[in-house]
Parts: sequence; C-alpha cells; structure tokens
Amino acid sequence: MNEKFENILRKMGKSPISQLTAYDYPTARMLDEAGVDIILVGDSLGMMVLGYPDTTHVTMQHMLHHAEGVVRGAKNALVVVDMPIHSFDTPELALENARLLMQTGADAVKLEGGTAQEAAIRAITAAGIPLQAHIGLLPQKVKEEGGYHMKGKSDVEAEALRKDLEAVIRAGAFSVVIECTRHSVAAALTKISSIPTIGIGSGHGTCHGEVCVFHDLVGGFPWFVPGFVTPGANISGEISRAVNQWKCGLLLP
Repeated sequence: MNEKFENILRKMGKSPISQLTAYDYPTARMLDEAGVDIILVGDSLGMMVLGYPDTTHVTMQHMLHHAEGVVRGAKNALVVVDMPIHSFDTPELALENARLLMQTGADAVKLEGGTAQEAAIRAITAAGIPLQAHIGLLPQKVKEEGGYHMKGKSDVEAEALRKDLEAVIRAGAFSVVIECTRHSVAAALTKISSIPTIGIGSGHGTCHGEVCVFHDLVGGFPWFVPGFVTPGANISGEISRAVNQWKCGLLLP
C-alpha cells in the first residue's frame, strides 16, 4: 500500500479518521487542502447533485463522470469511489466495473454489503484493487427494505453485523463503513475489527473515524438534513443572500 493508505492505518485507534463526500473538482480541492483523510465520491450524488429520490438511480456513467473531477482536485487525500447499484451483481461484473472506476485515477472503490458480497469483494481485492466495505444500513437496499432503518437493534441483527464485518475483513477490505447502526453495536464491532471502521449515524466516537455527506455538513442541501448531523455552516443561506444582493444591484443606475 502507498503512503495514503499507510496514513489511514497509522491513525487507526490513535486519532479520528476524517472522510467526506465530494462530487466535483472545487469541492474536492477544498477538502483536500483542509486536510481531510479520505474523500468519497459517493453515490449520494444521486440526491445531492442529480435530484433523484435515492441512490438506486445512479449509474456507472454518473460515477465515472464525477470521479474524474474529484481526482483532479485531490492531491493528498485518499479518493474512494462508490460502486453503484447492480455494478457488482456478480464477482466478474464487480471486478470489471472496479477496474473502470480505478481508471479515473481513484485510489480505491467502495461497495455495499457484507457476507452477501464476500465473493465480489475478494475478486476485487485479489486483483490488487483496494476496497472499502460498507455494512449496516445499505442505502441501495432502500426500496427492498421500505425505507431507512437503524440496524443492530436486536441480538440477531448484531450477530449478523459481526458476521458481515468478519466477511469483509476476510475478503481483503482495507476499511469498512458502518452506517446507522446501534451505537453500542458499532462500538463492539470496532473493538474486534482489525481494519479501520468509519461510522455514519452510528454514534460519535464509536468508530475509528466518521464519514459525512459534504452538503449535510455545510448546509448545502436545505430541503433535508439527517437527524444525526449538525451543520457547521449555512451555505444555502449564503447563496440566497448573494443572489438577492446581486439582483438588487442590477436595479442600481
């Protein structure tokens, strides 16, 4: 592994690993210059950028297009690109699409699923492509599950998550996102994990790091903000202010 990956592993258990989404060149450059450890070209771009109701409408072409811009903006951060829905339905297809995403210049790919995707993850990592896994709540399953639901609420679910974690580690993932999982379960998973865990909606400090959607963090998507995020800025408000100020200026002689 190169210096970027070694930096992530060095931070494991010592200082929080920071991961934020970016979907374009200027955002990636700003996050990179701010010292973010990992930049994720997330399929959340379906909602944040393209106006879809969820991530199930995102295609490989969408991901390739946005990944290229992010890679051009990130010089130091590790760039990870999401594999969209149905791009890893078989191990062979997963490897083919992972190779396409890596041609953008990205450092790694990410896919959703634990035990069910162990073969796909192994096919990718065995080919020398670094992969970040994703367990817990899986946004690409939103239609199948009828919404977004907290995971790990029962002993049975907690045990299934433990098996998912073991599967992705066994398959060669270099890190794992744990999304919207009961906080005590996320902490327990982190305790037994030999790879960095990155939480989102799974409790502050329960994992080795956290990932956040950029627009949620900066108040750039005012129509919906997850309950587990406290925006640190109000970019949408500033945009409205600047536009209205500009419009008023047009009326001046």
